[in-house]
Amino acid sequence: MSATKIIIIISGIIIGISAVVLGIYGNPPNMGVCVACFIRDSAGSMGLHNTETVQYLRPEIFGFILGSFGAAVIFKEFQSKAGSAPVIRFTLGFLMMAGCLVFLGCPLRMILRIGAGDLNAVVGLLGLVAGIGIGSLFIKKGFSLPRNYQQSAAEGLILPAVCLVLFVLFIIDSSIFKSSVKGPGAAHAPVWMAITAGLIIGVIIQRTRFCFIGMAKNIFLSRNYTMAIGVLALLLVVIAGNMLTGKINIGFDNQPIAHNDGLWNFLSMSLVGLCGVFITGCPLRQLANAGQGNTDAAVSVLGMLTGAAFAHNFSYASSPAGVTENGKLVVIIGLVLTIAVGIIYTRLANKKSGAENAA
Repeated sequence: MSATKIIIIISGIIIGISAVVLGIYGNPPNMGVCVACFIRDSAGSMGLHNTETVQYLRPEIFGFILGSFGAAVIFKEFQSKAGSAPVIRFTLGFLMMAGCLVFLGCPLRMILRIGAGDLNAVVGLLGLVAGIGIGSLFIKKGFSLPRNYQQSAAEGLILPAVCLVLFVLFIIDSSIFKSSVKGPGAAHAPVWMAITAGLIIGVIIQRTRFCFIGMAKNIFLSRNYTMAIGVLALLLVVIAGNMLTGKINIGFDNQPIAHNDGLWNFLSMSLVGLCGVFITGCPLRQLANAGQGNTDAAVSVLGMLTGAAFAHNFSYASSPAGVTENGKLVVIIGLVLTIAVGIIYTRLANKKSGAENAA
């Protein structure tokens, strides 16, 4: 086995252990790590939405970004780049978050849910793979967003600096931010444990490019299964952790913070997969990329944050009671818009390539 595969397997194991431990010590069930849920909770803590049950400034988010930033600086990979279709990236980040919150989880939480026996997440996985498959077809046809350009270091430093300031404020006086007294937002691991796990995962993502959407994309485009081995290792660790703690519940019904509407589990995660292919990465990967200076990814993160706020302000986030009518509408509109982006930018890229070849 190659050194690269061993590193990926170890990375999957560490991420899996981190998620299990965070779940044991306070994070919501099957939500040891969920980037979409954590961004939603953080948006609420900053007053961007007023749903009282999902408000808490999640230290893990800061850890993902600052861990990636630290690793990029140490290994001299911090590069500030921007300028690649920022409005499109913002929109796709927004829509990717919408898909996550209709499903009730990011791709990582989907794996955690599968590891606890939630078969609704298996349906979500099928949808995610379908969306990635469609996105990969666009890539094969020539899809690409415009190239980005080198920026001043200050551009790339803004998001890590903001995260550091917010985290320091949170440590000094957490009452500055809203915090749930019941619901998922009231369930959280100790701050020191959350930030430590976030930093570790941020370093891992930056160094390995670990990505759930990238995994399937690599399989579709190049038959590269290396990342899939890491995801499998993560899943096995989660299954083992849930078995040891007696938290395995195989089935569709009575799953924590989940709904069993199969059609919308499938379609919402299809939207997540499609958006992720176009902006090159799942929500966790976007945070890590932003931490290492990629301000295009930072724009996608801002889109995700805005999407999380809108999800509750405009009632399209799902709940265990099911999918809202607004949620269904947003997913359909999102799929149409994202496919339109794929068609437009595939044609533009092919037109540009043809003109360059003619010259």
